[in-house]
Amino acid sequence: MRILRTGDMTRDAADITTDTARHVYGGLAATLLSAVAVLFSGYSLWETSLKSPDLRVYVPRVISYAAPYTNTNFEMIQVPVTLSNEGAQTGTVRHMDLAVTDPRTKQTKNFYASEFGVWSMERTRARSYEGFAPLPLAGRTSRTESVLFYTRGEEEKPEQIIREPGPYQFTLTITQAEAGGLEKLLGQAGTEPKTVSVSFERVLPFYDARAFENGAIHMHAKDWTSSSSAAAQ
Repeated sequence: MRILRTGDMTRDAADITTDTARHVYGGLAATLLSAVAVLFSGYSLWETSLKSPDLRVYVPRVISYAAPYTNTNFEMIQVPVTLSNEGAQTGTVRHMDLAVTDPRTKQTKNFYASEFGVWSMERTRARSYEGFAPLPLAGRTSRTESVLFYTRGEEEKPEQIIREPGPYQFTLTITQAEAGGLEKLLGQAGTEPKTVSVSFERVLPFYDARAFENGAIHMHAKDWTSSSSAAAQ
């Protein structure tokens, strides 16, 4: 019959305590590692597949302007636009609108995106532009287009919003298509169409109607920097 000494009993108790702690804390560590792995997997799935469209719009420092027809309220504003989708799902730009304000008179005139291309009277006569259509943008991609904005209709006043040299204020708004089934399932769909806007100022350096015979007048940012909707977020 084995006689246990005090030292043996102490060592046995210590071994039991060590083994118990190893199992308890080892299991806890494994559980924590598993939880972290699940969290990372969920985040990766969200970023790569589930994140709803997140559209941004960028406008360069220079845009173009023309008013080629006399005795009409027609004006053309050419805005090179870069669109990016920071989300994982495809987003679609349904339409674009541009509001132009003269800070001197406080009047605002509305324009709509009608065509793509670089404006000139020669190309206008030849009707060589591509008509505007909704733009799908896959997740994590970008697209650049030169968008031609035209006066909405004869009821838009004043006849010419841009005429006097100086600064003018612009607000470009893109409207996205309605949310898809996955966004509705995740509760990310609102009752109103989602819009993204960028406001910027551009300066008309001079006004000479003869410039419209061959091209347009460039309007530039006062500080020669570009503008983006991301800067306002």
